[in-house]
Amino acid sequence: MTTSINRRTAAAALGLTASLVLAACGNPSDGGTTEVAAASGGTVKINLSPDQNRVTTAKVDSIAAAVPEEIRKRGTLEIVDSSGSAAPLTFFATDNKTVIGVEPDIAYLVADVLGLEPHINTVSWENIFVGLDSAKYDVGFSNITVTEERKEKYDFATYREDNLGFEAKKGSGLKITGPADVAGRTVAVGSGTNQEKLLVEWSKENVKAGRKPVDIKYYQNDSDTYLALQSGRIDLYLGPNPTAAYHAATTGKTEVVGTYSGAGATLQGLIAATTKKDSGLAKPLADALNHVIENGTYAKVLQRWGLSDEAVTTSAINPPGLPKTNK
Repeated sequence: MTTSINRRTAAAALGLTASLVLAACGNPSDGGTTEVAAASGGTVKINLSPDQNRVTTAKVDSIAAAVPEEIRKRGTLEIVDSSGSAAPLTFFATDNKTVIGVEPDIAYLVADVLGLEPHINTVSWENIFVGLDSAKYDVGFSNITVTEERKEKYDFATYREDNLGFEAKKGSGLKITGPADVAGRTVAVGSGTNQEKLLVEWSKENVKAGRKPVDIKYYQNDSDTYLALQSGRIDLYLGPNPTAAYHAATTGKTEVVGTYSGAGATLQGLIAATTKKDSGLAKPLADALNHVIENGTYAKVLQRWGLSDEAVTTSAINPPGLPKTNK
């Protein structure tokens, strides 16, 4: 476990262990579960049903009192997340309508502390930020990385480490440790993500060094991406490491062939609750997150999704993030 603003050397930032490893299987007879092996050893049985029995905690009056008055009077916390299905982060339960995953679970915990009714709004990735900009939504819990560019418009309260994963077809023989390993490769990535930013920087570095650029591809959804990966139209998919590791574990058709910090070689990337800048919500969010870290409910949430190795020891407001020019 590391502190929430822990800097790491380039060597340590590379080769991070996958959050989920080995095989997984569904078990329809017990309501829909998937069992995955956790990085700490043993297995974690993940509940895929709409009846989540989420971890809960009590309201803390002193923290709740600091929530902006408009939100307190409304009584709901308008949470926004991405509609892109990305287990175990945010995805749909077996009823194909209930939003589940580690992101909504943490959001629900925070709402508990703030004494607010959590209301999940599921939208496309780009509309997360449109909605925050217009104050349609209070906070984004959607695997959003702290970046220096985003800090110009948003405030952040961190709650999880951000590690990226390069996913390849099983048996590819590929090993990704830096820019040279993706030179001339065809790599899919999500548009507007910090993964894309890192990949673009790596491609520029390759060209500068006399190597081939990265052939970057974009797909509308994960199913199209994985179809392209299986058919050989792309060599790699760069996305959040928990998603890559979960997909590899549950399908057995892919493997994680390299990991990297979401903030580059010298800084541990961080995922954060994201609010419009100067909304007044960042401190209550951080205080709520620190409370659930201290009382142990945060650890229980990460454990139930097999992500204990991405825990932070404290929630920080607007820590150093992915630099504007990053390698």
